[in-house]
Amino acid sequence: MAKNYYEILGVSKTATGDEIKSAYRKLAKQYHPDLYTTKSDAEKKAAEEKFKEINHAYEVLSDEQKRAAFDTYGDENGPQGGAGGFGGFGGFNGFSEAGGFGFDDIFSSIFSGFGGGSSRANRANAPRRGQDILVGLNITFEEAVFGTQKTVSVKRVENCPHCDGTGAKDGKAFKVCTQCNGRGRVSVTQRTPFGQISTESVCPSCKGTGKIITEKCTHCSGQGRSENVREVKVNIPAGIDAGQRITYRGEGHSGVNGGEKGSLVVEISISAHKLFRRNGFDIELDLPINFVDAAMGCTVSVPTLYGKHDLKIPECTQSGTVLKIRNMGIKKLRGSDKGDMYVNVIVEVPKSLTREQKDLLKKLGSTFETKQHPLKKAYEDKQ
Repeated sequence: MAKNYYEILGVSKTATGDEIKSAYRKLAKQYHPDLYTTKSDAEKKAAEEKFKEINHAYEVLSDEQKRAAFDTYGDENGPQGGAGGFGGFGGFNGFSEAGGFGFDDIFSSIFSGFGGGSSRANRANAPRRGQDILVGLNITFEEAVFGTQKTVSVKRVENCPHCDGTGAKDGKAFKVCTQCNGRGRVSVTQRTPFGQISTESVCPSCKGTGKIITEKCTHCSGQGRSENVREVKVNIPAGIDAGQRITYRGEGHSGVNGGEKGSLVVEISISAHKLFRRNGFDIELDLPINFVDAAMGCTVSVPTLYGKHDLKIPECTQSGTVLKIRNMGIKKLRGSDKGDMYVNVIVEVPKSLTREQKDLLKKLGSTFETKQHPLKKAYEDKQ
């Protein structure tokens, strides 16, 4: 069963287009993913799901045909998509095609007496917000750390600037539709298996607008809209992570009937770094050293995001030891704090030895005492 989109947006079934739009904007701001970048994964996921639910509800209720289908059948896809108990009358689908009359018309007639017809007619000319555009943008590890500016190519539908998207010359070359007298709806009386029924539907001449173009716009040939490719500059904030999105309002598809433009949503992906790994705002690095340096201790120059750093390796450092360098991580999105850098020390044993090295190691090995190898002793004690 489809969800109740009116309940999702918190509006009544008789809500106007402006009321629906206002409710949608309020909820979209409340659950926008950009506000949850510092929240837990569970909170991010819940907000994302809620945001999708709100967007889908608005998509249905702001579209005249989808809302009418939802009001009638409980599903924006009509009787085939809804759960309604009319499956046994599937044969009427063919009847509708053959005789020009079906359940759409029957229910339109029934509900028109309750004001449904007039509200749907009014929605034909109501402003509708343009759709959002989602694009992916891959950036380097360093660009994610320090921020950058990119240019993305966006293919979007735009209203003709010469006719304001109307398709009429100068946006004014209209006349009142004579078939519906400007109502956008026409009444038709037909004989059906249920008797003679009067139905109201969208005017076929003006497509529900109530107006007929008398002279087409010469710039768009009366189409009113065209698909264009635009270059949009995208500012990447320092510290952004893979999967996060940046929203640019007004950079999406153009709206209809004066509705506002949709948004451009840029989803970030990040190329892997050859040395560093990211963990939140912290950086991880694997540092291989030879076993002599690990045993005796040393100072090693290690790379960081901000240049070289001298790192002291304590005497007798074991492989797998993690050393922390404070404030050498990634700048956090909010505030000036940085994460830390964690260096994972890997003690590397030589792949081969010379005869002289073997002799020296044998002499060295003979000097070790049991207490110097506590792990080995504990292992042997357990056998």
